[in-house]
Formats: sequence, structure tokens, C-alpha cells
Amino acid sequence: MDNANPRRVGLTPWGEGDFWLLRRTNAREMTEYLGGPESDARLVARHRKYVELQGPGRMYRVTLASTGETVGSIGFWEREWHEETVWETGWGVLPEFQGRGLATSAARALVDVARSAASHRYLHAFPRVDHAASNTVCRGAGFELLGAVGFEYPKGQWITSNDWRIDLGTGR
Repeated sequence: MDNANPRRVGLTPWGEGDFWLLRRTNAREMTEYLGGPESDARLVARHRKYVELQGPGRMYRVTLASTGETVGSIGFWEREWHEETVWETGWGVLPEFQGRGLATSAARALVDVARSAASHRYLHAFPRVDHAASNTVCRGAGFELLGAVGFEYPKGQWITSNDWRIDLGTGR
């Protein structure tokens, strides 16, 4: 069985009732590579941003296709990168569902969504260089490693990330 098959998961647009998932993904073990947990006020603001992000880009709740059970989140949004507008993506899979290839399946499904948006040629991901799991997701989802870059995340904090990119112009 292909553990990274995008049909293993569903992408459900982020809604008002998904704040609980944002709280779950704000746990210390899930934010270790993202600067740590955010305050309640920042979570509320992030939730509002996710709900209102309905183009360009969008946030999704990731569900198991077989049961509909929520396993994490993924999304894509616009970013200026090297003097062009590109899509950026990021994801999180709840601890009890990690290690099953679900993040890779979700990333593959999201590539299809971003490709169908037909707005930008490239989708990038910027996991920290020492975040083995997220770098593995990028590789498994078909992204090309462009190299290590200085990256500001969260705002005011510079980290070294890998710049992974997938060409959305291919496969149309």
C-alpha cells in the first residue's frame, strides 16, 4: 500500500468549529521547531486568520478518508520570496497519528489543490534544517530541495530552514 497516497486523506476547509484543533497543535511537542506554543490571544488571532483565508490560499483540517477522523491541519498562502509571489505551505499532524505517512499524503493532496488554483508556479515549504520529519514529508511529497536559507519564523526570530519547492506547472 502507498502510505503517501493523497486519497488516504481528505482536506476540509478550516471553519469556525476548528479552534480545538489549533489548540491541540499548539502543544509543546508540536511547536518545538516553530518557536514554542503561542499565547491564547495569538491562537484566537490565528484561528480568525485561518477562517478568513479563503483565497488566495486556504487552511484545511486533514481527515482520514476512511473514517473522517481529524488527524491534523495543512494550508497554503501567498508569500513574497526572492522577488516573486509564491505559495507557501505548512502542516501539523497530531501526535497519535504521526509516523503513518499522513502528512505526506496531505501534502500531496494540497499540491493538487494549489496546482488547480493556477495562481503561482511554485509551492514552497520551509522546515527547519533539523526537523527531520518535515523534511521527509517534503521529499516524499515530491518537493525539490533548493538548499538551506535564513528564514524569519516566528516574526523576529531567524532560523535556518530548508527551502523545498515544487513546480506547480508540471502535471497540468
